[in-house]
Amino acid sequence: VRVAGGWVRDKLLGVESHDLDIALDDMTGQQFCDRVVPCLRKTDPSCSYKVIKSNPERSKHLETTKLEILGGEIDVVNLRSETYSNDSRIPTSMKFGTPSEDAYRRDLTINSLFYNVAADKVEDFTGRGLCVTDLKLGKIRTPLSPLVTFLDDPLRVLRSIRFAARFNFELDEELECVASADSVKAAFKTKITRERI
Repeated sequence: VRVAGGWVRDKLLGVESHDLDIALDDMTGQQFCDRVVPCLRKTDPSCSYKVIKSNPERSKHLETTKLEILGGEIDVVNLRSETYSNDSRIPTSMKFGTPSEDAYRRDLTINSLFYNVAADKVEDFTGRGLCVTDLKLGKIRTPLSPLVTFLDDPLRVLRSIRFAARFNFELDEELECVASADSVKAAFKTKITRERI
């Protein structure tokens, strides 16, 4: 069981976060909740969960299980790897993945950290040690090359800018160059509908 992404980033930055996402490496969120909710109900009788099916037409690409406990919600999903086509930002296939595969498919290094609950430690599977360094240096970078990351999903350009503004971080020089590349601009036109922007 790992806590993924934004919550880990925010805790390391000393920012309060209620956006808790659990990532599992060997089962779906529903399978996990089937097992743990009966135990959790001993502490919180109102504990429950609901499964939100994937719906790519509404930009919901991954089945998510929402665990409702003690008045809050926790998203529970499996670790995954994804592949993309040239004409859509929606993954063409998703499968169970390793922590490393899941980290590399994320938009930014600062969002690709995990907190391993059993080991009680932060994990950086990008293999370059950039995530914690990027947090300390205030850098916005992508786990893979920015070109690959932005061509897979051009909305990640906007997310990069949004996170840079939110945390007063600096955009990586290569990321800035690639964000304005003709191929990325073309991907925006073919992969993104106006409603998504």
